[in-house]
Amino acid sequence: MVLVLNIRLLTNVSMLTFAMMEIVAKKSRKAQIEEKATTLFREKGYAATSMRDLAQVLGIEAASLYSHIKSKEEILQKICFKMADEFFDAWKEVEMADYTYTQQMEKAAIAHVKVITANTDASAVFFNEWRHLSEPHLSEFLQMREDYEGRFISIIERGMEAGEFQQVDSKFMMLAIISSLNWTHNWYKPGRKLKPEEVAKKLSNLILNGLKK
Repeated sequence: MVLVLNIRLLTNVSMLTFAMMEIVAKKSRKAQIEEKATTLFREKGYAATSMRDLAQVLGIEAASLYSHIKSKEEILQKICFKMADEFFDAWKEVEMADYTYTQQMEKAAIAHVKVITANTDASAVFFNEWRHLSEPHLSEFLQMREDYEGRFISIIERGMEAGEFQQVDSKFMMLAIISSLNWTHNWYKPGRKLKPEEVAKKLSNLILNGLKK
């Protein structure tokens, strides 16, 4: 009786282990698909990238992709919203301490650039391919972007009120700041002399020189 129970227990453990291995393998394959798709979306553009292209890069049949993802847009959604979440998470550091508005803008610029340089392929897709999102995802994405941009505008306007910054058009200045930071994904290469934080500090200095009184 004990022997039978032990055999059953071992069998159940083996089945559970096998099931867990299958889950890990499936997650690993899905991560590979997302990684390759991100590169293709950056190189060819979302619209020009087909499921056949993705399958070819992965070395599998196109039909096999659908056992891991529902559609090409599912990948785009994941890239865009994951990046958006990372920008918001990075912003927490800006709001945590009692900084001056000048320091807040510097911290915000550094946080922004760090997210971009952590994955320049995903950043490029985030900045250039979001237009291909369908509803309701597009509206949700645009609302998140408006919220994020509003945080920069708030720092600028409060900095002007406090006398730290010169009087400027806050929305225009926000667009100028974010555009200059976003461009980083086009030229930054990991492993070069300048680290992400150094790049961000140099850019934030240029930004603050245009804002400070």
